[in-house]
Parts: sequence; C-alpha cells; structure tokens
Amino acid sequence: MRLRARERVHALIEPFVIARKTYTEAVVVEVEVEADSFIGRGEAAGVDYRGDTPDQMLRQLQDLAEQLEPGADLDRASLATRLPPGGARNALDCALWDLEAKRSGVSAAARAGLAPLRPIETFVTLGMDAPAAMAAKAARWTERYGALKVKLGDAGDMARLEAIRTAAPRARLIADANQGWTLAQLNDRAPVMARLGVELLEQPLPVGHDDELLDYRGAVPLCADESFDDRADLHRVVGRYAFCNIKLDKAGGLTEALATVTAAREAGLRLMVGCMEGTSLGVAPALLVAQGCEIVDLDCPMQLIHDVDGGFGYQDGWMRPNGPDLWG
Repeated sequence: MRLRARERVHALIEPFVIARKTYTEAVVVEVEVEADSFIGRGEAAGVDYRGDTPDQMLRQLQDLAEQLEPGADLDRASLATRLPPGGARNALDCALWDLEAKRSGVSAAARAGLAPLRPIETFVTLGMDAPAAMAAKAARWTERYGALKVKLGDAGDMARLEAIRTAAPRARLIADANQGWTLAQLNDRAPVMARLGVELLEQPLPVGHDDELLDYRGAVPLCADESFDDRADLHRVVGRYAFCNIKLDKAGGLTEALATVTAAREAGLRLMVGCMEGTSLGVAPALLVAQGCEIVDLDCPMQLIHDVDGGFGYQDGWMRPNGPDLWG
C-alpha cells in the first residue's frame, strides 16, 4: 500500500465572510492510497479554528507514511489509533473507503449498510455583508435555490435577517452566528428570528459557554457546531442544543461521522451535516451522512471557480449521487 498527499488551492468565486475570518480560496489536502493497482482518494480542509492547517495535515500524513512497514496495509479501524481527529485522518479515512469500494466493486454506501443514495437539497450559504447586499443576493438566489443559510455575528444581524426575509419571503432560512453572540443577545433576538421563520441557529455562544444555554428562552432550535466534533462531545451538548452539526473534518472521517449519527440520534439530538471548504471530492462522503440528517449544508463546492471533474453540479441546489469516478 502506498500513501501520497498533496496540497491543492482552489480559488473562490468571491470572498466568503464569516464572523471570525474572510476566505478568498479553499486550501485542501488531497490523499491517494494505492493498493493492488487500485487508487482510493480523499480530501480534507482541516479545522482551521483548532489550528488544523494543511501544513500540519501533510506532516501528519508524511509521518504516518514513513511508519508503514513494506507490504503493510492500512485499515480504517487502526487509523483511529494512528491519527487524531481532524483533517489528516478525514482525508485518509475517506480514501480508504474509496479504495475498499474500488477493490470490492461494492459502493461505499452499500458497504456502510445504507439504502441507495437519494438526491439531497442543500442549504446555500450567504456570507456576511451589509443587509442590503445580502438581501440583493438572496433575491437573486431564490430564483433557483429554496433554502438559504445566513452567516451572522455582530450588531447588524437582525437587520440582515429582516432584509433577507423581505427579499426572499418563501425561502427556508437557517442562520449561523459562529460564536459571535452573548446569552443576553441570543434571548433578545430569538423572538425576532422566530417571527422571521428562522428554522435553526448554529453556535450562538463561544465554545466553553454551552452551559449558559440552559437559560436560553427562545423557540428557535439551536445547533452545536464548534462545540461539537464527535461522539466524545455528546455529554457537553445534550440538553443545551437541539441539533448537532456533523462534519467529516471535525469527526476525523466518514467512519466516525457515521458512528456519530447513530450515537447522536440515540442521545435525542436532531442531525445536521455540514462541511468546511473544499471540492466535491471532499463533500461526496458527506452525502452518506446526509441521508440521515434533517438539515444539509454541503454547498462548499458551489463557492469555487472550478470544481473537480465529476463534481455534483448542484442543479437548483440539489445534489444527486455522484458516479464512482469521483468517489465511493
């Protein structure tokens, strides 16, 4: 078995602004695992707010490649003990899923015990901007897309939502504060969000302040994102959030993400699936997770000037199961 990893840089159509950062490109690590003349591929962006950078991911993968004995095979079970959760393990775990599918002739979805994959509608994300600019974009987008996610995080947030709702009166809306609010702001703004039909709010408070949400008085369901990575975090979010956002980069791959779906559901949480930056190669494994989620936010490739060959295409915001040439 041979392991190769490289950095890829993909330019965005326009800058993408959230509360903590502005992105102008998607920098990812692409992994290939070769065995028996078959090649499995995976991709990850890492979890940047945890210091999980492409350089660090490449170092982790290079170290692992050097540790492999000649003729030795990697498998997904042992990978969980060799690499910590994060982008490096995600890219390699997904590459191993792809390799297994190619070697066996059985799709990754079937190997995961899933029914044939169905098309999924994704929310499409509006980056932070002035209310009028976001409203204008929402008006254009709702000619094609029925579900919008709104990035928030400062004093102008309710003006943004009011303007967007006026411009897109029939669109489904969810919002993401990216840790930008206080509990007092959350309780003050919750009635406005409910009136505007916001279906869900992601991560209103900073990580570590989750216990304050026991005093949340609003009707809009809350979703843990930065406060939740995988099964180990369930005890911190149950009773504080209604939803958890499962991302392959945070979980460290499809293997843990699928296990987290089961465990989170058993714990009484509702499910959302999201993504970091990247191409359809990085998003394709998350389509398996999306089959069991109420809220799907897998639009990252839509932000790119050029997606990879065989990408989803996102016709009117819908993702249709990809062909085996892409992944799985």
